[in-house]
Amino acid sequence: MILLIKKVLIADKNSPYSGLIKDILVKDSKIVLIADDITDSADETIEAEGLTISQGWVDIFADFADPGYEHRESIETGAAAAIAGGYSHVFTLPNTKPLTQNKPQVAYIIEKSKELPVTVYPIGAVSKNIEGKDLAEMYEMQQAGAVAFSDGTHPVQSAGLLLKALQYIVAFNGTIIQLPVDKSIGAFGLMTEGIVSTQLGLPGSPALSEMLIIKRDLDLLRYTNSKLHITGISTAESVALITAAKAEGLQVSCSVTPYHLFFCDEDMESYDTNLKVTPPLRNREDMMALRAAVTDGAIDCIATHHLPQNWDNKTCEFEYAAHGMVGLQTSFSVVNSLLGNLSTDRLVDLFTNNARKIFNIPTSNIEADTVADFTLFTKKGDSIFTKEDNKSKSANSAFFNVPLAGSVVGVYTKGGWNKN
Repeated sequence: MILLIKKVLIADKNSPYSGLIKDILVKDSKIVLIADDITDSADETIEAEGLTISQGWVDIFADFADPGYEHRESIETGAAAAIAGGYSHVFTLPNTKPLTQNKPQVAYIIEKSKELPVTVYPIGAVSKNIEGKDLAEMYEMQQAGAVAFSDGTHPVQSAGLLLKALQYIVAFNGTIIQLPVDKSIGAFGLMTEGIVSTQLGLPGSPALSEMLIIKRDLDLLRYTNSKLHITGISTAESVALITAAKAEGLQVSCSVTPYHLFFCDEDMESYDTNLKVTPPLRNREDMMALRAAVTDGAIDCIATHHLPQNWDNKTCEFEYAAHGMVGLQTSFSVVNSLLGNLSTDRLVDLFTNNARKIFNIPTSNIEADTVADFTLFTKKGDSIFTKEDNKSKSANSAFFNVPLAGSVVGVYTKGGWNKN
């Protein structure tokens, strides 16, 4: 297939054409020509107002629920949602059944996703059976293709075990991804502790549970000189702690979810179970601090925390509802709607460049004679995510029918063009 892209802004700081508007010709899975005005014939021509191209986007924390929970999601439907959301690479959580805790299970995910349009990178478990007691077979999983290590939605609670894990991965330059939740504090909390939780009559989970785990993990990181990524941060103090650790020279990075940027605890007055997430939505001051941290560069990545839940797990009393929401298809439009003045370079750093650097994902720059792996998007125009647009098996989203800005035009990856 020959694809011609007309008048596209190239958002790739490593490309000789960075910041320029050019035509791009793609043939046989390669970018073959970049010029001012290409007149070659093509099977398909893409031209749109405000069209921008970057390296294919990377999501570092998504649950494809396969194997074991295919009633919520499968690798195939997760990949379809990812492509529709602009992602060419996705890290999948180890909280499957069986768990992704050994070489065969990593190989299963890689093999099953080979023919899919998205490159799926399994995250291997840190601990056996995700119990936080003994180390899993991290080296063997890394050799089999695990991109990083995490206990996923059940973050490591034992300081001793996390210390061993951080020491262990130094030998092969691995990275541990940690969700910042101390489960011993506010264990029965249904939302963040504060005035709104009191008004709604819901037990609260204090921000202290996040602060303590981040402080502890940074101390362990300092001791081991290892690599740690903290995902889903939700408070202003989290940003301050991680910023100070970076200034000290620690190998720490962090990510935030689009829903922590968009919503706060005040939005839970409707008891919408789709807003029951981990960590919980915090107060308005924290939400605004997160937005500022995304703008000024303190936060490294946008992580979708795509966590599909079937109808029964969400259509019930708030107390019994499962945590999480789907997010792959709305991630870009949510961030673009909130932070429309964000520079295109910063946006691309958040969605792909920083994740590639942190986790050693191969780059594919926008220049001639390189393998085509890119996302086409526009920051202009309105978009609305409907249930008819949803590619996931699950529909637990708080963004259905919410007016947003910008859209993904398509993704070229693994030798194929996927147009939205």
